[in-house]
Amino acid sequence: MSTNRMMILGLVSWMQPVHGYDVRRELLSWSADKWANIQPGSIYHALRKLTDDGLLREVTTEQVGSRPARTTYEITPAGQEEFNDLLRGYWWEIKPGNDPFFAALAFLPALPREEAAAALRNRAAQLRVANDGVEVAAEKGWLREKPPHVTWMFELMVARNEGEIAWCDWVAGLIESGVSYVSETMPKHPGWQRWRKQVEQ
Repeated sequence: MSTNRMMILGLVSWMQPVHGYDVRRELLSWSADKWANIQPGSIYHALRKLTDDGLLREVTTEQVGSRPARTTYEITPAGQEEFNDLLRGYWWEIKPGNDPFFAALAFLPALPREEAAAALRNRAAQLRVANDGVEVAAEKGWLREKPPHVTWMFELMVARNEGEIAWCDWVAGLIESGVSYVSETMPKHPGWQRWRKQVEQ
């Protein structure tokens, strides 16, 4: 995934020369496994792949006692160019998210009204829990340990969640009120007609 590439390249550029362990520790301290879907176990593989691609280079490999060898990395000119391109692309372009919820929403009529509304209420509840977690972290001083721009990122996440919470509650209310969301021009295919009857009951 290109976001993972950008983050690892950026961190190596920022911290170089740097061990893979320190890249992993820094990413986890930012909770990047949660908001960027960077899996801790994939970081060393990504470092090796970026090295194979000529975007990073190994500087040294040290072996201390029986501990695993630790490789130090630097970014190459090609890697710096790749990082700069990805960085500016993400800053200047809106990249629609690939949330599987959108695919499920496209088939809203396939769910009974009661279940659809309950699912939306549950989605809103989960988002509230996520926001509460950020609030607790802030109260405990966890966010004070982060650079200010990382704090702003969590504030953006909370704001987006609040917008989706309001939307979920609003649409759940519409569904519960009996508002029609099945088009009169739906195909006459038996499957579509079965769904129409289901939501019109």
